[in-house]
Amino acid sequence: MPFFTKKRAAVVAVLIVAGASGAAYFRPNQAAAIPASQYRTTPADIGTITQTVTATGTINPVALINVGSQVSGTVVELKADFNDHVKKGQVLLKLDPTIFNAQIAQSQAGVAAQRASLRLAQATFERNDKLVAANYISGLTLDQSRRELDVAKANLALAEAQLARAKADLDNSVIRAPIDGVIVKRTIDIGQTVAASFNTPNLFQIAQDMTKMQIDTAVSEADVGQLKAGVPARFVVDAYPDREFDATMRQFRLASNTVQNVVTYNVVLDVDNRDELLKPGMTAQVRLLVGNRQNVLRIPTAALRYRPSDEELEKQAKKDKAAKGSASAAASAPVPAPQADDDIGFHTRSETARLFKIYKLDDKNQPKPVDVKIGLSNFRYTEVVGGDLKKGDKVVTRALNPAGEHP
Repeated sequence: MPFFTKKRAAVVAVLIVAGASGAAYFRPNQAAAIPASQYRTTPADIGTITQTVTATGTINPVALINVGSQVSGTVVELKADFNDHVKKGQVLLKLDPTIFNAQIAQSQAGVAAQRASLRLAQATFERNDKLVAANYISGLTLDQSRRELDVAKANLALAEAQLARAKADLDNSVIRAPIDGVIVKRTIDIGQTVAASFNTPNLFQIAQDMTKMQIDTAVSEADVGQLKAGVPARFVVDAYPDREFDATMRQFRLASNTVQNVVTYNVVLDVDNRDELLKPGMTAQVRLLVGNRQNVLRIPTAALRYRPSDEELEKQAKKDKAAKGSASAAASAPVPAPQADDDIGFHTRSETARLFKIYKLDDKNQPKPVDVKIGLSNFRYTEVVGGDLKKGDKVVTRALNPAGEHP
């Protein structure tokens, strides 16, 4: 009995040693069968994607009024300056009234002369009318006196119109604020001559309400299809780099602007400036929120741009051929590009525009092509709405350099 027990123990010991040797033999081979990844990867995950449209614009008052002059003259009084709050009808400046007063006096004299002529013509007509009735003069003389009476009336009306114009010029020599607001620009000073011969000179610019501003932006034609009134936006200005301001899209203007073959459209956003921190002319970097998805499958946007090089494809084909033989190599060769009669030709353009080929690592750390359909996208993440991809799959974003960069 002890003999068999010692023999059994020896057999068990031999088996344990053989098993350990076998495990030591196969473990290195198994580790060698899965090479280290030569690609930088990021796992697909579940998260939130926000899609925005970026644009650059200028902050302007909602209403900006240019105040000019209809008459020429020299500035003798200046009653408003930069940043002054003015009321409608308030005097901003006065031109020298000397010439305008002289024109009024001249026109008044002309009116008096024409009234005297009218009285004479009226008396002559009445006298000739009586003489014609008594047959002392001919009817032709009465007709001539009637004509002179009509001409005198017309001349009086002309003189009165000239007097009214002279008075209007005197009134226009006093420049008044057309609205309530703030003066943001002044281009005139005391002693300067205002010349209104051909064009109306701009003397002041008045912003109607500085607590309500707007941003005029230039949006690329590729992004306008996603915009609509009421879209929320946020923007920053250089004056306050650590603060973001809110805005709301108010208007999309149909008139396009083309600069160096680049087509843009003007999009207007409303801004609440109750603190009056924002000033006219500031440059705003705007982000309009056009889409937001939560709890969706997403991948890095860089994965859409990755494509294996010809050298990588050739090297992978040789490895597959050496590992599996020529038959396996033929089966694992890269899929040729779709022909014109392929099934993809029957998809609509909108469908094919959202189809992409990306690469994920298989169980042997080799890139495997996967067709996916994408949804929302921004510079960092892209939503995946279809395809053979699930959470946790390692998506290739780029190949590592030969120096041994870690994925």
